Amino acid sequence: MALLPILRYPDPRLHKVAQPVRVVDERIRALAADMLQTMRQAEGIGLAATQVDVHERVIVIDVSEKRDAPMVLVNPELLWTSDERVKGDEGCLSVPGIYDGVERAAQVRVRALDEHGQAREIAADGLLAVCIQHEMDHLMGKVFVEYLSPLKRGRIKTKLLKAERQDVQERERERA
Repeated sequence: MALLPILRYPDPRLHKVAQPVRVVDERIRALAADMLQTMRQAEGIGLAATQVDVHERVIVIDVSEKRDAPMVLVNPELLWTSDERVKGDEGCLSVPGIYDGVERAAQVRVRALDEHGQAREIAADGLLAVCIQHEMDHLMGKVFVEYLSPLKRGRIKTKLLKAERQDVQERERERA
């Protein structure tokens, strides 16, 4: 297993639409394992392949209290979303340090393949429902900040670009 670099907003690669996985094989299982390790290292609860610059429909999630119940969803497809909506603060490993309110369906039903290629259907509510919707957005090339006002998005973009410049300058100073 290996840690994968996580793309940061506003990287344009985050807006690529992921392609369906043709076959769940050892390559996909290795990708999912690497994604789970990367997600845990970054202290996240979900990660889409798009975020690690792999543009295939794979997401990993673990919203369990002890972070010991990982889920791998390959080619996830929303079958149903409730009319009831919930609004909660969301964050994202690709938008570090930023949290803001996003409205989502309170409940969802999704069909996907697991890491062994077995079809499964999941009915989810609460944090799991929100996480599934958030990660599936990534597969469609959408980052949660796109639900925010243009003003907020602009401020976030400026803040993250400034932080990236400072990181680059710091690395250059360390090398000198």
